[in-house]
Amino acid sequence: MVTGCRIFVKSLSAQLFILAVLYLLSMATTPAANRIAERKLRDRQARRAQILSAARRIAELEGWSHVTVRRLSDEISYSQPVLYAHFGSREGILAAVAIEGFQEIGLALEKARKRVKRGNPVESFAAAYLEFAASSPALYEAMFSLSLSVPFDDAATPPELRFAFAQLLELFQGQGSKSEVLSELFWASLHGIAELTRTKRFPRGRQKERVRVLVELFTFPR
Repeated sequence: MVTGCRIFVKSLSAQLFILAVLYLLSMATTPAANRIAERKLRDRQARRAQILSAARRIAELEGWSHVTVRRLSDEISYSQPVLYAHFGSREGILAAVAIEGFQEIGLALEKARKRVKRGNPVESFAAAYLEFAASSPALYEAMFSLSLSVPFDDAATPPELRFAFAQLLELFQGQGSKSEVLSELFWASLHGIAELTRTKRFPRGRQKERVRVLVELFTFPR
């Protein structure tokens, strides 16, 4: 009986020892595995940013018709399958560029809205919007004029778009139930000015007057 107990204890001790060794080994390999996973994630994010940057650069210089998967592959020295693995298609690349643009315009509009202390935030907002559209015409075109499957005002709307529109809502938050409609109308007006100016339907000589009148129409008592 005593011998059997000793054998059992020895067997149990051996099992516990093996479990302890396996635990220590797993603890030693987990940080290394995490570092590898983090490095792969950083590499993937860097490739993604490089692809989008190249697409934007080509579009600003030559137009979106020149932004193809083959051209991007040659431009950044990655195989076409790598690009497809990131975005699935050419449209996926353009949609990602558009979403990136909404994040950037949202940040620009937020900055313009918040930096006004005594002046008119509507005026500052309008100037920032039109400056963004004029300084990055190809990016603005991707955001609003290309036929992309980026949903607006939908449950699937990307957060970058919601963030940009939220800046408009903040501008008119004191107008109660009309705030959303006013935001849409102001946005439509700014977009119309930006597009008609970009396509040279509006002469630039009257731009200041247009913006002044628009700001007057959308400035309300606080």
